[in-house]
Amino acid sequence: MTSAPQLLTDPFLQLPTANSVRVVWFTEFAGQQHQINYGENLQQRVVATTTKLSRTREDQNSHIPNPPEKPVNRDIWRHEAEVTGLTPGVRVNYSVTSIREDEESISSDVFTLASKPQPNTPLKILLTSDHQLKPMTAANLQKVVETVGRVDAVLFAGDLVNIPDRASEWFDDLRGNGFFPGLQGRASYEMEFNGVKTTYTGANIIQHAPMYTCIGNHEVMGRLARTDSLDGEFNDTIPRDVAQRLYSGQSLIDHSFNTYTYEEILTLPQSREGGKKYYAVTFGDVRLVVLYITNMWRTPKLDATYNGRYKEAESNLNQPENWGYGQIIYEPIAQGSQQYNWLETELKSIDFQQAKYKIVMFHHPPHTLGDNIVPTYTDPVQIIERDAEGKIKAVRYEYPKESDYIIRDVIPLLEAAQVQLVFYGHSHLWNRFISPSGMHFLETSNVGNSYGAAWSDKKREVPFGYQEEYTAIGDPNGLEPVLPTISHLVDENGQSLPYVASNDITVFSIFETATGTISSYRFDTRKPDSEVVKFDEFKLK
Repeated sequence: MTSAPQLLTDPFLQLPTANSVRVVWFTEFAGQQHQINYGENLQQRVVATTTKLSRTREDQNSHIPNPPEKPVNRDIWRHEAEVTGLTPGVRVNYSVTSIREDEESISSDVFTLASKPQPNTPLKILLTSDHQLKPMTAANLQKVVETVGRVDAVLFAGDLVNIPDRASEWFDDLRGNGFFPGLQGRASYEMEFNGVKTTYTGANIIQHAPMYTCIGNHEVMGRLARTDSLDGEFNDTIPRDVAQRLYSGQSLIDHSFNTYTYEEILTLPQSREGGKKYYAVTFGDVRLVVLYITNMWRTPKLDATYNGRYKEAESNLNQPENWGYGQIIYEPIAQGSQQYNWLETELKSIDFQQAKYKIVMFHHPPHTLGDNIVPTYTDPVQIIERDAEGKIKAVRYEYPKESDYIIRDVIPLLEAAQVQLVFYGHSHLWNRFISPSGMHFLETSNVGNSYGAAWSDKKREVPFGYQEEYTAIGDPNGLEPVLPTISHLVDENGQSLPYVASNDITVFSIFETATGTISSYRFDTRKPDSEVVKFDEFKLK
């Protein structure tokens, strides 16, 4: 007996305007027709537009029944319709229906939608990042709704999944903690501690609340089909100028890096210069500026078998097409770049200047105790060492600290524009900082797992003997972390910890616009019956 056909996802909300909102969902069949029914008795109808995802695939590392030996395409259709004529502040019931080729009709449950909130509307906004199908994510999202109820929006600071072209990571990974299942209450992830098993489902969040995201390093795929796995393709990234040299006359995007699947899945605000990659939007009292600030993660290890942050693998020295080229910055943000000029214009705009709350979101941390802030956010300086015969004996990379594009170029702009909050992720921990002028920096990415904090005896893995000095402990950019204001953790020696970096304790943060308060909560997954603890709170001016 086979199970009844299902929608691949519940519907979710995108791109609200003053009187409309988009509704998106996915199926594994093209179908005859797809529609939204909405209103008090679901009597109003809008027919959806259907497109097919172009790059979604599965491979031998996919957690699906009978995974293929090599990457193969997976057919997935995306449906989107716009509900118009909405009244601000009024929530409306809705459901979606997809009619298959055999005329079987499949409908979702009933959820609620709303248009963009007006200024002075009290909102609860979830701040999150770095889900990546990590173990605590479903528990985290479930506790969000159990603790604060329905949120009004989600700000997601990048790294939604691990391999963006692997379809199952978005939709139906058999481990039970795919991206959409977690945010839609359809997860089924089992955690065990001391023999006690608990299954977490996530929560119905994005069926009711729009989500704004930025690009993290895990939204970017590498060169197309050069390897026999999606993991290999994800890691096979080279700069655009190198691709132009190696693949003259061919697609630079296919031969360097791309964000096709991320952009096909999500409907986001767009800027003329950056499209969905960087944009600005007003939501209630918030002006949100989203930047494309992320780079290719490379291992910090100096092991000769790896293409790393600081050197190329010895086995690739005479094969430049196989070099990693260090931590590649995907989109320029240095002063004078297109994105920088766009940001400069946005910060002078009336929409930005008149907003009560000015928030900037991107992925790479300007301040953190995490590993991923080292080396400096700048273009790698390549140094090729040759022997007496001219043969390459080493390729290494330096990252001049004075050339940090975020600290040198972006942060002064944000300070001058009186941004209140810079929100980011990437290092999988919770910590926050305040600049001398009072600008807040928040990283609340200890959602699904952590890789620890460079604090006390734990040091980052950094090279020695290089031209630059790479900071092993603390924030490399000079700020001291803020100790949580309500209930901080302590280490085994009883020392206060200004961070949460745990694979047992998950963290989420909520911004309440009525008071300008950002509250952070933690939940110990080892104790499923324990209370969620509010451990930090601060206010935006």
